[in-house]
Amino acid sequence: MSNNAAFLGVSSSVSGKRWELRDADEREALAICQRFSLPDVVGRFMAARGISLEESADFLTPSLKALLPDPHHLKDMDKGVERLVAAIRNKEPIAVFGDYDVDGATSSAVLNRFFSTINVPLEIYIPDRMKEGYGPNLPALRALAAKGIKVVITVDCGITAFEALEGAAEAGLDIVVVDHHVAEPSLPKASAVINPNRLDDDSPHGHMAAVGVTFLLVVALNKALREAGYYGDRPAPDLRLLLDLVALGTVCDVVPLRGVNRAFVAQGLKILAQRRNKGLAALADVSGVDRFPEAYHLGYQMGPRVNAGGRVGESYLGARLLSTDNPAEARDIAQQLNLFNQERKEIEAACLEQAIEQVESRDMHAGLVYAAAEGWHPGVIGIVAGRLKERYNRPACVVAFENGIGKGSGRSIEGVDLGATVIAAGQADLLINGGGHKMAAGFTVAQENSDAFRDYLAQRIEAQVGTDGIIPRLSLDGTVTVADANIDLVKKLEQLGPFGAGNSTPRFVLPDVVLEKVSIVGTDHVRCQIKDRSGRGGWIKAIAFRCADQPLGDLLLGQRPGMPVHLCGKLQIDTWQGRENVQFMIDDAAPAYS
Repeated sequence: MSNNAAFLGVSSSVSGKRWELRDADEREALAICQRFSLPDVVGRFMAARGISLEESADFLTPSLKALLPDPHHLKDMDKGVERLVAAIRNKEPIAVFGDYDVDGATSSAVLNRFFSTINVPLEIYIPDRMKEGYGPNLPALRALAAKGIKVVITVDCGITAFEALEGAAEAGLDIVVVDHHVAEPSLPKASAVINPNRLDDDSPHGHMAAVGVTFLLVVALNKALREAGYYGDRPAPDLRLLLDLVALGTVCDVVPLRGVNRAFVAQGLKILAQRRNKGLAALADVSGVDRFPEAYHLGYQMGPRVNAGGRVGESYLGARLLSTDNPAEARDIAQQLNLFNQERKEIEAACLEQAIEQVESRDMHAGLVYAAAEGWHPGVIGIVAGRLKERYNRPACVVAFENGIGKGSGRSIEGVDLGATVIAAGQADLLINGGGHKMAAGFTVAQENSDAFRDYLAQRIEAQVGTDGIIPRLSLDGTVTVADANIDLVKKLEQLGPFGAGNSTPRFVLPDVVLEKVSIVGTDHVRCQIKDRSGRGGWIKAIAFRCADQPLGDLLLGQRPGMPVHLCGKLQIDTWQGRENVQFMIDDAAPAYS
């Protein structure tokens, strides 16, 4: 955690957060500004995210040509490609076994679309979350073998499916594991295990989502087929057309948008805007995405609807939607997923209310929020864990019990590797199974072991964060005056996107400003105009969402005329009737005492 002094002296803002300026190499920031003719705050933003002068050109214009790694640097990539080429040439039936979340659905669809393009049949199998749970299971694999399938590619799962994959091998299946979750020292029995997070793999690309690893497999497979003369006089498939799927899975799995992930998303958004994929086009329509898509639209509007099928509906719908070329089918599935998403929201709200009541009725551990109960829907516990994490600024786990067995999901914070901690708990015989990565984990726990597992997690997490818990912090990228907050600056800041995990949206402080025309809009949003205390530089519009009955809303609405305040938030362009204006999205505030 940072040891920075409180920025502008704000150790406890109106929302109880400590403001901290991101650490940055000021000399590197200056060099970036000079080389690329950028405003100071833009260069500092890049330096604060560890972007060097040499990396800056690729950061500002991320391209796959510069950032896509050689797929064969991953262990077992050669073995996986060799087995798949043989299966294709020998016309052996192939299936993909995918996870039921967005990363699994997009990975499955990437393979489906590639195989369809080269006229090779591919069966997709997505397990039912409620009946089968996470990952490969032996009954499903045996059923595939009974249908004549010879090769199964697992995507976004499989790295810890030891018993299932051993049984699959005995049933005559060759397995190619494509995963990105944290591996254990031993690996499952398979023809190939492709995972940058294998303990024996020194790949620098462990931050890729499974869909990114899947795309690398397709790149390598495409090259191998071309070199083997499989395409003859036909052109090889244009793999760039799969990047819309790669972007969706990458954003929704909340992996860092750095390096190749950044290129996946930046280029994928361009493909998505062309609406070539009928399923994605229908999904955008029901999600209300009617402009050039941004990472926000993928993560908060489109992704949740794909996930809804696996959470409360039919698990296979997401992969089917993303694979179809039939506009009518795409429209029907998208509308069905939209209804499932509404249902998911209602179930989630009820579960969250009960979880909060449970958490606040007992003493919380300093480093962990843990809620467990009978009757909760396993399909929403991951979302509820995320809400609890945000509310209490601690790693959070939520467990749904049925017949003495709990299905659990966890979400973490920066500085706490939850996946590794869950794996360690499994190795300590506290879990039936479990795994994940730094920011998220899933597990199955016997009800009689739940308390011991909770205490084990708390002890391990508190060793990382300290028994005083975690102080809520807001990381800031500097200050901007009202005069400097112009269209040109905002457009230069937009060059730093796509924004998301590992590359958060720039957040600035407008210091010593005064508020005018403060009012409530909608049900609980607060709108105002901002001027510099000095009166120079004109004014800009500002809005704070869902805060009218919160301390932030109280401060904004109760601020006396002419009294200065520090506001922190994000700059964006607001387009109205063809005119562009700067708007400030207020995240937090603190009185200015100077």
